[in-house]
Order: sequence, then structure tokens, then C-alpha cells
Amino acid sequence: MADLKRNMIELVKDVKQGELVTEKYLTPLFIPMKKVYEAVDTLEKINSSAGTAKSERELIDNLLIFVVDLYDQQFTKEELFNGLHGPDATRKLQEQIIFAARGIQDDDTKKYLETKK
Repeated sequence: MADLKRNMIELVKDVKQGELVTEKYLTPLFIPMKKVYEAVDTLEKINSSAGTAKSERELIDNLLIFVVDLYDQQFTKEELFNGLHGPDATRKLQEQIIFAARGIQDDDTKKYLETKK
């Protein structure tokens, strides 16, 4: 169990003189199987979403709540909501769900974890 998979998310904390101030967060070292089930349920909700404005907003809200919980409340829902770049936000949230459900890490996470070794 020494080589447990982790994931990373980078949130914008501030914009100073046209430069982004960001912070990176790693998932906890251990993610219980319960989280996998929750991620799978969330993926099913994404796939069965009717596409209405209300259901899309509810879906995003559920994604935010899941990701905050996945990262063990290292940041708040509000910090996550305000710290993601709008055009990429839904995709970034979905990538976190996919990591929890299937263990798939993105390239940025892999590179970041390599620098931490």
C-alpha cells in the first residue's frame, strides 16, 4: 500500500498585478472505497442530467460538494467555486470525480507529484 494514488487541484486565490496567485491541494493519502461509490453515483447523475438550467446548476453544486469532501475540507465550497477558471471549471470538477471513480490522474497531477518525491 505504499504507492497510493493521489490527485491534485489548483485553485486561484488572488490576482495581483495581472498575475495569478494559486494554491495546490492534494487528496488525502487514503481515500476509502465509499468515495468510489459516491463518485460513481455522481457520474451517473452527470450522464443522466436532463440538461435544464436547474439540473445543471444542481449538478455543479453536487460536484463542488463532492470535491470539497474528497479533499477532506482543505478548502471550502466557496473557495472552490471562486478558485476555478470559469471556462474550465466543470471539466476540472469532472476530472476529480473520474479520479475518485477510476483512479485516473491528469498530467499536471503526475508532474506535480514527481516534484514532491
